Amino acid sequence: MNRKRSLIKTTKKAKSEFIHVIHPWPPIYDENSKVLLLGSLPSPKSLASGFYYGSPQNIFWSTLAKTLGVDEPEKSKEARLSFALKHRVAIWITLKEADIIGAQDSTIKNPVPNDFSDILKNSQIRTIFTEGKKATELFNKLAAPKIGQESVYLPSTSPANRAHRPNRFLWNVGIWLKTLLMTDLKRKYCYCRF
Repeated sequence: MNRKRSLIKTTKKAKSEFIHVIHPWPPIYDENSKVLLLGSLPSPKSLASGFYYGSPQNIFWSTLAKTLGVDEPEKSKEARLSFALKHRVAIWITLKEADIIGAQDSTIKNPVPNDFSDILKNSQIRTIFTEGKKATELFNKLAAPKIGQESVYLPSTSPANRAHRPNRFLWNVGIWLKTLLMTDLKRKYCYCRF
């Protein structure tokens, strides 16, 4: 019984301690990519899954599919990679590394941005979207001055963000649609119906 209590205390304590996260994956893009979607840092569940937006509770992939008016990809890394490239969507993370408590973006300390020069030089990306307020703030502060372009805010698809608002999925899709209407990508997929 005492041992069980100490494990629970350790688990709770671990959730409140900073860990240093180094982003492990290369960006998803090719020469045809038109827009870049960025998060802040991968969550512990995404890191465990080994791929972008891998937490089962994150609705990134379903929101992107709904926004484009197409079926959601299968949950495999290969299917999601193919889906992003087919629809000319580049995906990466704003930060190369930082200290963070769990998946709480509000706790990020010591952020180091990724270098976006190669991805922008070797693609057709014209618009950069950041998913969530913290990713937008960090990108516009740390990366935008180096590349001469700010990002456009999109609401986060993370479970923590959805908990604050009912019907979050539809709200996200609505905001994403309105924002993506400005881009070449959205013009290609203008058959979405809502």
